[in-house]
Amino acid sequence: MSTKVPYDEFSMFHENIAEYELNVSAHPIVTRTAVTLEDGRSLSALRWGTSAPKAVLVHGSAQNAHTWDTVCLALGEPILAIDLPGHGHSSWRDDGDYTPRALAFDIAVVIEKLAPTAAVVCGMSLGGLTTLSLAYQRPDLVSRLVMVDITPGVTPEKSKSITDFVNGPQSFASLDDLLARTIEHNPTRSRSSLQRGILHNARQLDDLSWVWRYDRRGHPRRDPGTSIAAGMWDMIERLHCPVTLVRGGVSPVVDDADVAELRRRRPDSVVHVVEGAGHSVQGDRPREMATILRGELGA
Repeated sequence: MSTKVPYDEFSMFHENIAEYELNVSAHPIVTRTAVTLEDGRSLSALRWGTSAPKAVLVHGSAQNAHTWDTVCLALGEPILAIDLPGHGHSSWRDDGDYTPRALAFDIAVVIEKLAPTAAVVCGMSLGGLTTLSLAYQRPDLVSRLVMVDITPGVTPEKSKSITDFVNGPQSFASLDDLLARTIEHNPTRSRSSLQRGILHNARQLDDLSWVWRYDRRGHPRRDPGTSIAAGMWDMIERLHCPVTLVRGGVSPVVDDADVAELRRRRPDSVVHVVEGAGHSVQGDRPREMATILRGELGA
């Protein structure tokens, strides 16, 4: 029988710490903040620490800022983790436009206000394409770009396993039903990690059923052969900042041809392959992801 499940977004850090054997405080300084855009929408973010953020982290499609929790704990630096529009606690876009170029304009306002001197901007999947657009549109806000398991070479075929999960049912009768589907589509993650993710990324209704938080209009079933990243290889070639790619070792989303094209376009790019990680490198191998970001920060 379903019951009301209590939720406190800052109450589960001890689980992250225990699961990944981190030698850090179970009570980090983390606050939720928000920036109001010109059209009245609100963009929410998690601010780790009290100093000016050294890094900005942007999640992927159908995720939220909490996907970076273990990375932030392990890194121990002041960080801003943004909820993209239509995700987490941020407002949904009235036009349902969640393409990288549109999202980049929105997050630019947040970064300009809350993290204008960040040394690294890192985005995963849709967040990676969004931060690529941001680096192209607003080079003043991106000193170093880190893209996690995404390139402009992404296709519907490569990302099919992810979109199949995202485009699945919107509502579930119980938390167990939601967890079962999530486990089925995320074989590289622990059950405890996935349950934390669900509590951050879904909400329980008054009838005790569960629904995803993200705006599903932003995840259409695209025509075969089309890509939200069309034309973005040219952006990479024209960037003025260093570019790093972090590739999940068992992810199908980035292939060898993508890496070769990145190196052709940007011979100075750096590529890391995280063994055992799927598409969500920060969720599958957060300690390794934190080590890579520490290197980018020169910490």
